[in-house]
Amino acid sequence: MSLASQTLPLVGVAIGAAVSLAVSAVNERTRWRRQQAVRWDERRLNAYAEYAHTVKELSIRYTRLATARGVTTGSAPLEPTEEVLEELAAAEARRSALAETLWLLGDVDSNTAAVRLNHALWHLEWLARGIPTTGIATWPEAYLAFRKARADFLQAARCDLGVRGAQITHNVPWPPPWRPPDGTGASGP
Repeated sequence: MSLASQTLPLVGVAIGAAVSLAVSAVNERTRWRRQQAVRWDERRLNAYAEYAHTVKELSIRYTRLATARGVTTGSAPLEPTEEVLEELAAAEARRSALAETLWLLGDVDSNTAAVRLNHALWHLEWLARGIPTTGIATWPEAYLAFRKARADFLQAARCDLGVRGAQITHNVPWPPPWRPPDGTGASGP
């Protein structure tokens, strides 16, 4: 037997082992990347959802506070007692902490939308507390700006998460047609 006939099977086995190792490494790397993507997608989803929920809670409280001051109308006024103001400060601190998670996990569009949402929310807070503002000075206008900023944030978050669909909802007028013309009733979501 010649040396070539003895080494060809060994070369074939070595090439097969190298190809098998390379394919396994590529498959393992792909699996690891997929797991990382799912892991971060879950964290981003939780960050976006918690932040949006906290902002909505604060807007409801500010609306109730504004109702107590007569800035808007609603069914559940919230008097600005020391306890209420401490609860609002704690909720704002939670919103701020959740925003930090967004800055770490969110994309540029979502983070920019979150900043705009913060500004709209703070405008509601200032109006509810009676702090002078410039620009939009009425509650209905500020609340509509808040609703738009919230919808923009949710849309940016959906895009970042890869949720299909260009819209969150079809265009629904605000306030709803059943709301009395004098503006009585809740301010909405």
